[in-house]
Amino acid sequence: MLNKPKTIICDIDGTLIKHHGSLTEQILVDPEILQGTIEKLNEWDRKGYKIILLTGRKKSMRKITKMQLLKLGIFYDQLVMGATNGERIIINDLKENNETLTASAVCIKRNFGIKNIDI
Repeated sequence: MLNKPKTIICDIDGTLIKHHGSLTEQILVDPEILQGTIEKLNEWDRKGYKIILLTGRKKSMRKITKMQLLKLGIFYDQLVMGATNGERIIINDLKENNETLTASAVCIKRNFGIKNIDI
């Protein structure tokens, strides 16, 4: 179980790119990629991890969000739009042995980036 590829669910603003405040500012200000983002995404891709990006951006912002991510070289397997900016909770079942951890969470300081995350 431990060697199977993982699924990474990762926020965008403040995690992969610099958070500028309001949704309007996220559109109008040129996006700035946070240090180590591409290297970490490449590492996870080499390990065969599925990368799901999650954002509180409105669904109507999908096209510009995809363009910003492409321009910055940020790739992913799936993009989920319209999440609330409240707490995000993952619920998952335990495997039959009831010992194998199947979900975890990592919270980082806004605009710090993912470069030091070891998953």
